[in-house]
Amino acid sequence: MAVDLKEQLRTVPHKPGVYLMKDRLGSIIYVGKARDLRKRLSNYFMPSRKMRADLKTRALIDSICDFEIHIVRNEPESLLLEGKLIKQYRPRYNVAFRDDKRFLLVRIDLSEAWPKFTTTRLKKEDNARYFGPFAHSGALRSTLAWLHREFGLRSCQPKNPGEKEYKHCNADVIRNCTAPCIGKIEREEYLKRTQEACELLEGKGRRERLKGLRADMEAASLRLDFERAARLRDIVQNLEKTLSPTRQFSRGRGVPTTVKPTEDLEELGRLMSLPGPPEIMECFDISNISDTHIVASMVRFRGGAPDNQNYRRYRIKTVSGQDDFASMAEVVRRRYARILAENGEANPEVAEASQERPLEALRQLAREGKSPITIPDLVIVDGGKGQLSAAVAELRRLGLGELTIVGLAKQREEIFFPGESDPLLLSHDTGALKLMQRIRDEAHRFANGYNELLLRKRMKESLLDDCPGISPRRKGVLLKKFGSVARLRESTVEEIATLPGISEKTAESMLEWLDNQ
Repeated sequence: MAVDLKEQLRTVPHKPGVYLMKDRLGSIIYVGKARDLRKRLSNYFMPSRKMRADLKTRALIDSICDFEIHIVRNEPESLLLEGKLIKQYRPRYNVAFRDDKRFLLVRIDLSEAWPKFTTTRLKKEDNARYFGPFAHSGALRSTLAWLHREFGLRSCQPKNPGEKEYKHCNADVIRNCTAPCIGKIEREEYLKRTQEACELLEGKGRRERLKGLRADMEAASLRLDFERAARLRDIVQNLEKTLSPTRQFSRGRGVPTTVKPTEDLEELGRLMSLPGPPEIMECFDISNISDTHIVASMVRFRGGAPDNQNYRRYRIKTVSGQDDFASMAEVVRRRYARILAENGEANPEVAEASQERPLEALRQLAREGKSPITIPDLVIVDGGKGQLSAAVAELRRLGLGELTIVGLAKQREEIFFPGESDPLLLSHDTGALKLMQRIRDEAHRFANGYNELLLRKRMKESLLDDCPGISPRRKGVLLKKFGSVARLRESTVEEIATLPGISEKTAESMLEWLDNQ
């Protein structure tokens, strides 16, 4: 272990939190959580740990050149923050949390006639109330079941239950519900109970409620009613896990960090010889995992922090095959042609006068507050000389050749400038370089996320969708049996005809159609 890491380790407190391991280029390669950060991080650098570790862990330990910690208040917070950071950075040595699965939220729509609590993993803009996210799904579901019993709230599926649903429901019989479906409770009283349950989920009255439950548990134990005491014990444990105070670590807000954006921006502006710190930066990245979907992303940072609402993603339209240079040219052209067009439409009186110096005109409109889309102070493209040259050529065609643009090559973190053969190499401890890495990595994450989204949609489709005589049900049966269209092509008519709902004639015509595709 290097000397600077030893010194850094001595400053780590014995507190819960999340740690980020970095390689020699400053890229995050692993995210983990710990109940005691000092103990967990010390284990990584013990020689005995490396000797006993598997190949993956040894490779991780050999790659660690730096680490960063985020202290939280409790273990559930560390779990939530860990999942959030893994989704954001997608480190190579992490496997869990890299999918699109999220922690559970609780949803309730108080505008419904008889509101009820449901669980979901996605928050929507639907005017409903959301609580969470919650780290312990099992404890949450048990807590919701208790809330329904305690406050007499319904848990049935129908949106507006009535007498028909009541006939098939036993919740009222076992006193788990106040039966609003048949009018056993007034709506005002039901909404009052719902509001009390919502306040408890927010943590209001948590201590008093837990104190009362513990008193009931002790009383049941003294009466030798151990079965009830055990149930109350489980309720208390689930409530403690669910209602323990946790912060919501949403992207761009609420995440503790050691980043100093103001100082990093000033340093970057000085190194780039800009008139001042680049308040607005835009970065482009191309993602072409296959020829099927070639996409690009544009992320925007304002004041050194992500400006998520102004992120943009593109499907490449004019390029066939994997051509990063042409793809970069297309996306840069589309982005800044749109900025010119929208500024011209919003300010027709200056549109003609800005033909000779469009960049200067855009800057003036931004200063006057008349620009619908502000031109950035610095543009970064993910790549080397080729991607940079393609982007510069498009900017010059649009009359924006004076716009400051650089290329950031990932292999050695080289910064390329237009017309200069030698790149600028900055120390990996430089805040300016770390800022550029953050915006580049965010563009990379956003582009890859879009590509994966399109890929998942494509996987749901199939060549069988266009096959005559193959309904969605038959398609499901075929893919469940054979797994893929390739294996289906290799099968015989007799094998296919053994499946339910598929005759020999249908199987024969389907194979003939597939052979012609």
